[in-house]
Amino acid sequence: MANGQAVKRDTSSELAIFARLIRADGSSLSRELARYMLTLGFDDEDQKKMTDLAERNQDGFLSGEEKTELDHFVKAGHLLALLHSKARMALKVKRAK
Repeated sequence: MANGQAVKRDTSSELAIFARLIRADGSSLSRELARYMLTLGFDDEDQKKMTDLAERNQDGFLSGEEKTELDHFVKAGHLLALLHSKARMALKVKRAK
């Protein structure tokens, strides 16, 4: 960083804990499991809900409950991205062998 300070990593967030659970930097998944993980994603109804919440959040029209729901979707999206990353790494490593 420009100011010479190291970025402090949050090791207690749900995402950090989950990353440790699945050993995000390893590649111990079978090809079948990795392929399956890459098929996971939000369905159309959830995507529409997320879009609606995100747009209304940008306009400042969310209730506290809706902000919490949007936060849950964001966290779930991060977890999904982590799973996809783990799966892609596993497939790449096994292909290179």
